[in-house]
Amino acid sequence: MELAKRYLPRYTYEDYKLWEGDWELIEGFPYAMAPSPFGEHQRVAGEIIYQLRSQLEDCPRKCFVYPELDWVVKEDTVIRPDIMVLCKRVKEHLREPPEVVVEVVSPSTAQKDENLKFELYQREGVRLYLLVYPDIPKVRAFRLVRSRYKKFFDSDEGELEFEVGGCSLKVRVDRLW
Repeated sequence: MELAKRYLPRYTYEDYKLWEGDWELIEGFPYAMAPSPFGEHQRVAGEIIYQLRSQLEDCPRKCFVYPELDWVVKEDTVIRPDIMVLCKRVKEHLREPPEVVVEVVSPSTAQKDENLKFELYQREGVRLYLLVYPDIPKVRAFRLVRSRYKKFFDSDEGELEFEVGGCSLKVRVDRLW
């Protein structure tokens, strides 16, 4: 990667805003998000959104589920997680770490989701990171503990429980498949 850093062009958020199509920009390097996700990916994402959103309605603190929202991490990094949970309203793009990030992992995104984004979300202080694998099927969940992710759930069944904004949330994993 050192050669790439020396010789490949680096881009910024201002460049990113001009691009056509779906992209992510990570530390100046563009990543195409094409083709669009398959039906199973979208179905699983929709079920997660439904489960989280319905539970957040009763939460005393106003938290919201945002699918496919750009998060401008810094001037050379703009990512678009599959799902984020935030305890605030966002009018345009997110500019600070969300409470929860969910990535629905496909074979073509596994490397980026399990490594690059894992380290990025950890570094940026995302409290909970969920990796959902429709093809396996499996859910892996990580909690930020002293600036490092610790796995606290790894299963294809049961209930994944966590807290957001003072509310206890559950994802019924068996309903995802």
